[in-house]
Amino acid sequence: MPSLASLSESGPWLTVIGLGEDGFEALSRQAQRAIVQADHIMGGTRHLSLIEGKSDAQCLPWPSPFTQSMQALEACAGKKTVVLASGDPFCFGVGTQLVAHFGRDALEILPARSCVTLACSRLGWAAQEVSIASLCGRPIARLRPLLQRGARLLVLSADEATPAQLASWLTAQGCGHSVLHLLEALDGPRECVRTLRACDAIPQNLARLNMIGVEVVAGPEAELLSLSSGLPDRLFEHDGQLTKQEIRAVTLSALGPYPGQILWDLGAGSGSVGIEWMLRHPANRCFAVERAPERVSRILRNAEHLGVPELHVEQHALPCPLPGLPVPDAVFVGGGVGVPGVLDLGWSALKPGGCLVANAVTLEGEQRLFQAFKEWGGALSRISLERLGPIGDVFGFRPAMTVTQYRGVRPC
Repeated sequence: MPSLASLSESGPWLTVIGLGEDGFEALSRQAQRAIVQADHIMGGTRHLSLIEGKSDAQCLPWPSPFTQSMQALEACAGKKTVVLASGDPFCFGVGTQLVAHFGRDALEILPARSCVTLACSRLGWAAQEVSIASLCGRPIARLRPLLQRGARLLVLSADEATPAQLASWLTAQGCGHSVLHLLEALDGPRECVRTLRACDAIPQNLARLNMIGVEVVAGPEAELLSLSSGLPDRLFEHDGQLTKQEIRAVTLSALGPYPGQILWDLGAGSGSVGIEWMLRHPANRCFAVERAPERVSRILRNAEHLGVPELHVEQHALPCPLPGLPVPDAVFVGGGVGVPGVLDLGWSALKPGGCLVANAVTLEGEQRLFQAFKEWGGALSRISLERLGPIGDVFGFRPAMTVTQYRGVRPC
């Protein structure tokens, strides 16, 4: 549980100031005073240039790589130190990292208007109806679940090349007629807003500091991701080892994901269940284990294609120790149910109150699931499905292989 104790007994020594393109003069008196009185100031080169000549402090640009920044700030502990951030330090900014490293009570935070506030005011958009994403060090594939007809996105760019990359990607997704609003250097003397289609030529003289408003227009060829569980099988590359659409929907329902939970997908095949687990909420994570190297590669391609490139895959022949994986909230066993030790591995790894779901189509697998039911309790179900198909010149329903599903919850 979150601690209620004070995180810093000595009080704030690090002032985090949100700085806009309008510079030092637009800051509050409190923020200006902190900069003038500081011993050390750290920020990006652009931020430091905006306060040049306003302080006698030692100015330190962010180290490269950025991971060294916290150690550099530690050397300033106890002295009057300022960190300059863009606008709101907690909107895809450095604020969360500083709090995690130094504790909330070590920081005094003076935010400015966020880029989201500025963009929405320029475009006349309601902030609560906009999806926000960042491409600063993040893969563009993460935008895939956000592509919905009529959706409005605000995308933070990594640099001046990002708008062209985004436009090309949108066009490849069948959304080339989406409207792009290129928002450059907002609230500064070089502010510029340009509007065009994703399929149009992107200007070459864009400012490095920019963000993009997107009004999604999906063409007839666009393959949008439904919010329901059980995506069409055609969206997954597979070699036959695929939990079919209808069974997958039932399986996700049995797993019952909550935001921020971790799934182990053991014997992942094509990765379909783990991918859909992650699509249920952006904070969900999946750690898949698959023995065949070609399937591991296939899982990674499917995850990238469907917008969850952070899905983690390891190649192992189960059962085997998995000490490097975080403790799961849920475990799915879709392959190798009948292999001795596989179910036990998943069950023993679960958090108390965690859920294990396993599917089997073979007699050996069913026998193992029945043993699990007798040992751990839970529930056994059989899922039958028939699909319409041609029989000569007429049509009839053909039954698919019946799936036996076990669901058990580890006692608290």
